Amino acid sequence: MSTFVLHLQGATRYERVEHVASFVGEDASGQFGLLAGHERFVTTLIPGLARFRAADEPWQYLALPGAIAYFTAGELYVVTGRYAKDRDYQRMRAALREQLDAEEAESRGLKESVQRLEQEMFRRLYDLERRRAA
Repeated sequence: MSTFVLHLQGATRYERVEHVASFVGEDASGQFGLLAGHERFVTTLIPGLARFRAADEPWQYLALPGAIAYFTAGELYVVTGRYAKDRDYQRMRAALREQLDAEEAESRGLKESVQRLEQEMFRRLYDLERRRAA
């Protein structure tokens, strides 16, 4: 059986997985699979679960908040800010939900901070204009 090497690269960790027989992910066009011998390929994975199987082993699941997948010369590179990996599908679904919820909360906090900054800038501009007019 032909296999390939999977490189998982997060912001704080890296894993190299040998003898991968199959990888299944999803991009904007839908779900796709990669096998050894695939031609060069690059795509942006949407947030969700991907999975891969090393030769003669059970599926392993990856919870990804989005990633870049690049396949070339018998090696697949999956680059993301962070990821979780496990053989248990239910645990990975829960991990993904936690990741997405955390990112959503962080995004809300950032938006609120930007809104407060904008309000303060407008207030100061208004005060400057009032002083100039007086």
